[in-house]
Amino acid sequence: MHETTTAAPLISWSRAFPATPEQVREAREFLAGILDGSPITDDALLCLSELATNAAVHSRSREPGGQFRVRVERHGGHVRVEVSDQGGPWEPTSPLDGQNGRGLLVVTQ
Repeated sequence: MHETTTAAPLISWSRAFPATPEQVREAREFLAGILDGSPITDDALLCLSELATNAAVHSRSREPGGQFRVRVERHGGHVRVEVSDQGGPWEPTSPLDGQNGRGLLVVTQ
């Protein structure tokens, strides 16, 4: 008997959001609906929040009419979440002050 294994299909979703701080919540709801209670949901939502906030606050996406895009890929038990924006000059942030300046550190961890 010859047994064949079928690889899990790659499934992806993508959605653009107006780059305003209020839309970060909408992006979180979009991702939460896709992950539907998966064990990684909390961590994925935290990372998405940090990246979407950076896009809305620090990139050219914050200019009138700007947007950021969330792309989610699911392949078997693996999930990849990407946030893209309209770029802009990158400037190092000042040392951590209160609650600011930790977003990329959180994502890296």
